[in-house]
Amino acid sequence: MKTYLFVFFGATLLSLGLTPLVIYVGRCMGIYGDDHVRRVHTGSIPRIGGIAIFLAMLGLTIPVLLIDNTIGESFRAIRPQVIALLAGGTLIFLVGLVDDMAGIRARTKLLAQLAAAAALCALGIRIESIAFGDWFTLEFGLLAWPLTIFWIVGVTNAVNLIDGLDGLAAGIAAITCGVIAILALVGGHAITAVLMLALLGSLTGFLSFNFNPARIFMGDCGSLFLGFMLGASSVMNAHKSATLMALALPFLALGVPIFDTLFSMLRRILERRSIFSPDRSHIHHRLLDMGLHQRHAVLFIYAVTLAAACLGLFMMVTRNVATVAVFLCVTGLLILVFRVVGAVRLRETLAGLKSNLQVTRRHQLQQRDFDNAGLVVQYAATFDDWWQALCAAGAQMELLWLSLELRSRDGTDRTLVWRNGTLTPNLQDILTMQVPVRQRRGTGSLRLEVAAAVNGSAESAGRRLQLFTRLTDEHSLASLPVARSQKADIREQIREKPSSRIVGEVSKELGK
Repeated sequence: MKTYLFVFFGATLLSLGLTPLVIYVGRCMGIYGDDHVRRVHTGSIPRIGGIAIFLAMLGLTIPVLLIDNTIGESFRAIRPQVIALLAGGTLIFLVGLVDDMAGIRARTKLLAQLAAAAALCALGIRIESIAFGDWFTLEFGLLAWPLTIFWIVGVTNAVNLIDGLDGLAAGIAAITCGVIAILALVGGHAITAVLMLALLGSLTGFLSFNFNPARIFMGDCGSLFLGFMLGASSVMNAHKSATLMALALPFLALGVPIFDTLFSMLRRILERRSIFSPDRSHIHHRLLDMGLHQRHAVLFIYAVTLAAACLGLFMMVTRNVATVAVFLCVTGLLILVFRVVGAVRLRETLAGLKSNLQVTRRHQLQQRDFDNAGLVVQYAATFDDWWQALCAAGAQMELLWLSLELRSRDGTDRTLVWRNGTLTPNLQDILTMQVPVRQRRGTGSLRLEVAAAVNGSAESAGRRLQLFTRLTDEHSLASLPVARSQKADIREQIREKPSSRIVGEVSKELGK
């Protein structure tokens, strides 16, 4: 027990001493928090505080693991796994530090996380099974690798995304460290306990400078490092004791960042945006929009996290059905919190899913019409064939009109116009586009005006215009063949298409 206390208090003191130095270095190097729309603080604040957390943890962990005592013996028994965990954490820290100082692509950070997680799996730190009390044990087999990688990478990014207010990510991580340390101490996993107590101590010292009003931010080097260490340590603990509680308790302690990430991804999918795109709809942003001060919002999330962790600890004294019931109840309470603050709304979610299905179905129909129109246009061998096929394609894609300006060789101008007589749109709800059409003679481009009815969705009308533009680009006048020997056969092929009636109407229009 003395060793554990030494690790915690030693890391706390070391972090208290290192953080001011990191603040000074950050100010000297000008590494400050970015200015963007989601920013909720004022002033220039260094964002490399993760250096203090990283150094304080390793500064206490490595010497303790090398001591010739029971903890040292435990370390030597699983030395490759512990070295891989610390090496992976170091890699993630360095990647985050480079991102804080110079900026790197999200793909690069993700690849580093995947590589570090895969290395742990290769050395045996995997979620191979979960025992549901005395009922049964779920063996994952080959799924152990993807499940473990998904958990570690998911937790890493969840902690990174929740780092939006002063002290928020550090406080949630500290509570989670305490939960995993308790599990490790009860289960007799000395190495995991040392790692988590050292990390808890470094966060305790860091929070003295990071809590509102913050003097330093942890940055990506800190949040990514914290997330990776929490995810990997929980897996190492679960690997030893393969019980539901070994992963369920860390999941509940990290419930706020995990559900915040899941709901954010769902929200972006419903909005048809990239799941990696930034927004200002995280739970802490919602709390601020409700009128809470930044400090009060952080304390509220602390309280939710601590309540979830403490209620989850009841799983340690329950068995079978009661254990599962505790887990499900606490999970439900976490979701209820998100529902109350407006981070997730069932009615809006269902409406968004319905809207997305309609958009997907509409896009599929438009793509089918585009493909069919392409079959018609590609048969054109002369200008007249091309124009008639283009008008037939316009009707098939539900366009309103086409207008092509021409200049004859004698210098006279004329305009070809086709109108879709089957549609009666509101003239105030029309999208038009000017499309350049490449000519075969290489004397510049013709101007083709295309119009589509909005019909309640400007996006749908714009997509139809976009597909038609692609059609004219792929089958322009410049692509017409020079030979005309097969002109009669080509005309016959166009007439045999489903849009032959439309072609006839176009011919009449041209004859006026």
